[in-house]
Amino acid sequence: MSRRRIGFWYRFAAVLCKPPLVVLFKRDWRGMENIPADGGFITAVNHNSHLDPFLYAHFQYNTGRVPRFLAKHGLFKKGFVGAAMRGTGQIPVYRESTNALSAFRAAIDAVERGECVAFYPEGTLTRDPQLWPMTGKTGVARVALQTKCPVIPVGQWGATDALPPYAKKPDFFPRKTHHVLAGEPVDLSAYYDKEITPELLKEVTEVIMTAITAEVEELRGETAPRKRYDPREARIEQRRKLRGGNSGTDSGSGSDSGAGSGADSASVQSEVRSQADGGSSASGGTTEESAK
Repeated sequence: MSRRRIGFWYRFAAVLCKPPLVVLFKRDWRGMENIPADGGFITAVNHNSHLDPFLYAHFQYNTGRVPRFLAKHGLFKKGFVGAAMRGTGQIPVYRESTNALSAFRAAIDAVERGECVAFYPEGTLTRDPQLWPMTGKTGVARVALQTKCPVIPVGQWGATDALPPYAKKPDFFPRKTHHVLAGEPVDLSAYYDKEITPELLKEVTEVIMTAITAEVEELRGETAPRKRYDPREARIEQRRKLRGGNSGTDSGSGSDSGAGSGADSASVQSEVRSQADGGSSASGGTTEESAK
């Protein structure tokens, strides 16, 4: 299938956004030859700064295959922003859906139409202390297995020099360099004929995250930690430490302690379900600000 035309809204966004990005950032962009010229595909990208979605969109716009980001469906209803979201072909995600696969139906449809769908599998800014890619949500694996489309791992680095995670204001000078490396498609053929289970989705997601991390390692000239940072495990460990620290004061109030433990267990179970489903957080946490 031939590539979709870029269209008025995407060109309009480019007219607004490209000039300041060109002025503010130098570019070290590699791997454009790995972006498919035709047909539907997925790009799976790491996320470590609120600026990098704009910078990554600039990179891919220049390949001629514009990305379609996933974003909360509420953004599509808001005046000019909603018109721009619809006009640029961004993909609404309905977070209230109880069926994880149906939440990504629009993404699947876009790939099958020959579009590029951009995923941030981490679901939000990485929480890794050294800004390496952390564990991913399984939404990207669901769409990849359903469509059997190419999955291009993309590493990016450098936006944090201008705007570190959760910094309040950017520092553009001296001029920073945005590095991008798009790798060859991840080989997922061994998984195509298997039943799609939570375990399989988790395994495929890890394969994709490993490929992304390899691109980031090359950009940084460093080796990532052997164990990937898992925010869910970190929260569980933090709660364990808090319970341990409060055990002396809680020992005299058994009913309160039991209630707290039950609530904590329910919270953890909810997190596990969210991780298994992939949900709209597969990219929603970032595309709220990136799909512009």
